[in-house]
Amino acid sequence: MRAAHLLLVLACACGSEISGDERGSEVFESSDLSPSDLNVFSCSTCHSVAEGAGPTDGAPGYRLFGVAARSRYWGEDYGVLQDAVSACLVFFMKADPIDPAQEDDDLHALYEYLLSITPDGASDEPYPFTVIENVEDIPRGDAARGEAAYSRACKRCHGEAFTADGSILREEVNLPGVTETYPQDFPGVEPSLVVIEKVRHGRFFNIGGEMPLFSEEALSDDDLGALLSYLEL
Repeated sequence: MRAAHLLLVLACACGSEISGDERGSEVFESSDLSPSDLNVFSCSTCHSVAEGAGPTDGAPGYRLFGVAARSRYWGEDYGVLQDAVSACLVFFMKADPIDPAQEDDDLHALYEYLLSITPDGASDEPYPFTVIENVEDIPRGDAARGEAAYSRACKRCHGEAFTADGSILREEVNLPGVTETYPQDFPGVEPSLVVIEKVRHGRFFNIGGEMPLFSEEALSDDDLGALLSYLEL
């Protein structure tokens, strides 16, 4: 029954070998999935494989535990797991979409790994994915809560707040230091509103860059307001 949901064209051609889920776990944790020298991301940058109550643990990408059983991905955008993986490759990892006719052992291995973290009886229900289209200012919250939100949602890419130590990005984006140029870059717009825009829309809505968007389920307005307090914005 699970195969009926997948419709995933990541099966091997006759006579070729498929790497096991152990190699798939390595692929998941590394940037090997993309051949681009510009790619700094792995699947684990944005996705958790832990079982949990909500769709994420605070990261922009949703939990992948049980993913192979789901019927839809990215909310309702994709009905085939291959297409959802392709979206990550194209939008964030500087790679081409998956070509079903092209043999790729790492993709086969990744698929095996995703199957291995999908237990029998896993739900086929997609996770809700609410995109905040119209950005507006939000009430500020507790800075301590915001620090915790930063650690969950921002630190893995941007590094430490205020210093960017440990950032994985090709060009350092210090938070909140980057906002010092916003009055010139976005005249008449509050810097905090630009940050909210970037969080809510990522690289989409003609913004550009490579940042993923945070759905309401991944980062609530309450957490975002607390995050802005922590960043003193």
